[in-house]
Amino acid sequence: MSVKPLKVTVTGTSESPTKLAVSVRDFSFIIDEPAMFGGEDAGPNPVEYALASLAGCMNVVIQMVATEQGVELRSLRLTVKGELDPSRLMGLPTENRAGFEGIELIAEFDSDSSTAQLDEVLRLAGLRCPVSDNLGNATPVTVRLAAPAELEAALVVG
Repeated sequence: MSVKPLKVTVTGTSESPTKLAVSVRDFSFIIDEPAMFGGEDAGPNPVEYALASLAGCMNVVIQMVATEQGVELRSLRLTVKGELDPSRLMGLPTENRAGFEGIELIAEFDSDSSTAQLDEVLRLAGLRCPVSDNLGNATPVTVRLAAPAELEAALVVG
């Protein structure tokens, strides 16, 4: 079966140095920093959204895989943890990377299935989850200025 690629576009408009109003499809949300980083704490910060994205994606894929494997889940709770050194973000000299040194996802199941079956569901979900793939593997990120035509299109109010 051939599946066509899914194209995703998210647009954000800066409302302050720390606050971004984001829109995707018919949804809007705020990304902001806590007061300790100069924000208004009007929403989760970018790295919290990154971890939440992993939890959201893994929820969907775990449920899909469990159904495919005949594993009944009465409930599922996901906790995602990460730790990062903010030095590079703050422009301070460091050898550490800007992002998380590692990310841990902990799944708590209410199920009559064996630990081996649940481990297999998690293993397969980890292989199939797009967010896990992007976080766990190098993905090229291109940062560029908008071309003049893109700027004109962004200014057109429709």
